Amino acid sequence: SGMGIPVGKLALYTGCAGIHPTQCLPITLDVGTENETLLENPLYIGLAQRRLRGTDYDDLVEEFITAASAAFPDAVIQLEDFATRNAFGLLDEYRNRVCTFDDDIQGTAAVALAGLYSAQRITGGTLRDGQFLFFGAGEAGIGIGSLLVAALQDEGLSEEEAVRRCWFLDSRGLVVRSRTDLAPHKLRFAHDHEHIATLTEAVDTLRPTALIGAAGVPAVFTQDVIQRMAAINERPIVFALSNPTSQSECTAEQAYHWSDGRAVFASGSPFDPVEYQGKRFVPGQGNNVYVFPGVGLGVIVSRARHVTDEMFFVASRILANEVSDDDIAMGRVFPPLEAVRDVSAAIAAGVAAVALERGLARETNGDHFTRDAIRAAMFEPDYPELTAAAV
Repeated sequence: SGMGIPVGKLALYTGCAGIHPTQCLPITLDVGTENETLLENPLYIGLAQRRLRGTDYDDLVEEFITAASAAFPDAVIQLEDFATRNAFGLLDEYRNRVCTFDDDIQGTAAVALAGLYSAQRITGGTLRDGQFLFFGAGEAGIGIGSLLVAALQDEGLSEEEAVRRCWFLDSRGLVVRSRTDLAPHKLRFAHDHEHIATLTEAVDTLRPTALIGAAGVPAVFTQDVIQRMAAINERPIVFALSNPTSQSECTAEQAYHWSDGRAVFASGSPFDPVEYQGKRFVPGQGNNVYVFPGVGLGVIVSRARHVTDEMFFVASRILANEVSDDDIAMGRVFPPLEAVRDVSAAIAAGVAAVALERGLARETNGDHFTRDAIRAAMFEPDYPELTAAAV
């Protein structure tokens, strides 16, 4: 049923950030379906009608957000799995009215940005020197680009300079100003440039330091593309972020082999370690679970009024700082997933500090915001009596 996703996400808040299960409420907005098989199935438990669209849909979401905020004034409302055309509009509409974020846009972005921060430790470059080419201009791609722009501005670039570092390819080629078919969320990144149809040509022309895949199109990072990236860069950054594994832009093995072992690789799906010319590479998995539970926890402990871009790029920096030198030596740009509760505590502390500094925190006693205090207050799912009885 449609409840599986919010229930699963909330289980991750509890498991990865120690938020008490009684403080979580899963909600699905059922607005109908366009799936003929479901509509014709007498056992379908969802709303058996065509999808609600337009102003009726907007009104329903408005009613829900208003009611939820009135009933739970301190709640964080996490948006998940909204269609791209709705997601950007809803985030823009509500991010400054209530305490909300969209994990598909912002959580994905923070994890990818953390990977880029970590990758700089391997390449020896800085984020400010980068040229970023995105394959995919949906929620994930544009989300990463938007957060990257915020991070680059924080590092001293103007907004215009920062936006110029991010280039997007969608199913119709390079996102450029002259195109008339661009959805609103792409317009900010539409540059004055001649149209380029293929990824290969885009790599050759734009000479990116990082190639970031987020379109769900499998095997699009071909040997040719990766070899060209390796010819341009001493240590090319190649992030194949689409998941599951069957959708990955390339495999870890391909990235390392085709780049002579020089690629800094991360993926959205898990890949086993790769042996190449006597060196062992451990690819990092850019999983949203590194970020959203900790951000949620930080917002909760500070009782922040809003969730901001700054909170997410601070979360990215903290996540990158949790990567050890040993991890970096193996080419891993994320910490091991086993460390996720510690990572969540660190991120929560950082997010709460941002809320306090920006005047967004309704809880102003900073003593509660230290990493240790947050870690100590986490719900621990230990059931000793039950396990003793089971033995």
